[in-house]
Amino acid sequence: MEYSAFIKEQMKFVSQLNENNITQSRLSTIVDEQEASYVRALEHVMMNKDSFIKNIKLYENEIFRLEKIIAVNSRAGNSYAVIRDEAKVKSYRLLHNQNRMIKDILSALDYSSSVDFTRILNDLVTKNQLDNQEIISSDYNQILEMQGVSKTLLKAKQNIVDLKMLIDINLDLLNHLYAFENRMFRLNEYANYNLIGIVLYINNTEIAKIINPVLEFYGLNIMKIISILVLFAMIYFIRKVFYLTLERYLLKVKSFVKYSAGILQKIRKPLESIIILINLELTIYIYNDFIHINSLSRAFNIFYAFFIMWLIYRVVNVIVSIKIHEFDYVDSKIKNEMINVGMKSINFMIMLIGLLIILYLAGVNLTTVLSGLGIGGFAVALAAKDSLSNFFGTLSILLGDVFSQGDWIVIDGNEGVVIEIGLRVTTLRTFDNALIAIPNVTLANKEVKNWDRRTLGRRIKMSLGIKYDSSSQNIKNAVDEIRDMLDKHPNIATKNTKYEYKEKRKNRLVSRADSQGVKKTLLVYLDEFSDSSINILVYCFTKSTMWEDWLATKEDVMHKIMEIFEKNNLEFAFPSFSVYHENELVSKND
Repeated sequence: MEYSAFIKEQMKFVSQLNENNITQSRLSTIVDEQEASYVRALEHVMMNKDSFIKNIKLYENEIFRLEKIIAVNSRAGNSYAVIRDEAKVKSYRLLHNQNRMIKDILSALDYSSSVDFTRILNDLVTKNQLDNQEIISSDYNQILEMQGVSKTLLKAKQNIVDLKMLIDINLDLLNHLYAFENRMFRLNEYANYNLIGIVLYINNTEIAKIINPVLEFYGLNIMKIISILVLFAMIYFIRKVFYLTLERYLLKVKSFVKYSAGILQKIRKPLESIIILINLELTIYIYNDFIHINSLSRAFNIFYAFFIMWLIYRVVNVIVSIKIHEFDYVDSKIKNEMINVGMKSINFMIMLIGLLIILYLAGVNLTTVLSGLGIGGFAVALAAKDSLSNFFGTLSILLGDVFSQGDWIVIDGNEGVVIEIGLRVTTLRTFDNALIAIPNVTLANKEVKNWDRRTLGRRIKMSLGIKYDSSSQNIKNAVDEIRDMLDKHPNIATKNTKYEYKEKRKNRLVSRADSQGVKKTLLVYLDEFSDSSINILVYCFTKSTMWEDWLATKEDVMHKIMEIFEKNNLEFAFPSFSVYHENELVSKND
């Protein structure tokens, strides 16, 4: 089996480097040639990455064949042949592990960010070293020191020498993988844009080979500079086309005709600022080998949010200012104070929303910020007291998360399904198909029973009355059989029912079972001696909380209880009274 051209070339370099009496200049030349060989191999692999991944050689057949030969020679006592083939198998295993690592690294390029790729590369290199630990620790020095002209021994020595060279090559390859990490990521990005052929052609020109070493000191190369210049030209062209298109379409929309001139004038600066930011961010992205810098990305997002809110602010104010001028020329009943307050309120809301977005993008906890705004000061608007009360009731409902749309709730005698939680009222649809609107302030201050906030267990509770003339043993047997029947019933929750909680355990002294509505209680006991019967308490929960499933399970349980009573000669009791007349007992049932 021949090695690949790259491996044979590297073995040649290693052999030359290990020569005795090698001069310093010759050593430097060989190192440069070896480095160029690695660069050519990287470029070739990245140019044909998909084909390389599909057709990569893993040497399974060669390893399998040699292991069978080793087993035969071992039984025959051919020790030199065994060593010869063992060294060859280890060489193949080394190449197998190496190629598998390269395949995984290349595959990871398409599915990971730069940070993830660095982590994956470290993991794969570490795995390769662990997989090769036994191979690297092989000691064949005694075989190499043996004297003899046996062809088998000579071939064993040659295979051992090849193995040692492959170990050196593998170590050198690992070092180059780290050295080529950013270059691999950059070339893969060019490949994704179908530009890798052009990039490699330009970088391999004579002028690029002269200039790139100088530029690389500043983190640049010819291709990066060309990409940045092309990016500038594209964005400049797109900006011009965008302005022309925007102007054309704004003038065509009738409702915007009277605003278009003012809007176009006002939005130019914010749009130019956004375009400059996009250009700057993409330039940094290209300069940094197509790798995002999280801190810079967050800063750019903050600037984007600022300029977008500035743009919205300008557009709204243009429209409002034109409307104000229109009010000056018509007999409007709208008071100036209302217009001013409305305009200020709109501007305040835009700025407030923009500020909150910027704070959020900056990583600030908005809950803490909102809690310090003193929103209770708005309650001085006594004219809107009820509306504010309902609004705060809405916040209380949403933050309390007691019920949601679609939940079956009971409040203040009203029972139904929640249709919508509005800003002022919450609407319910009752089971007799009536619509009820309940103010949110009432909902926030009343007890609410939510039947749908349960995930495992809907209660079945029965009191089974049996006649007083029933046998004590029969009653005991029936109680035991009912308990056993419920414990084995597939639709009844028991202590053995497995349930995976959907939420993590909270840092509060709250039962997870109660907080998520999980009930597994199962009770069957002789309960009481009532006026007309001996009562058995049956108390359990179905696994399903759906009404139809609950009814079906309950019906099945009742049928099984009737069968148990019939089996144990028990009869259900019903209300009765006794009349005593002239020392005769006459029983009459109603």
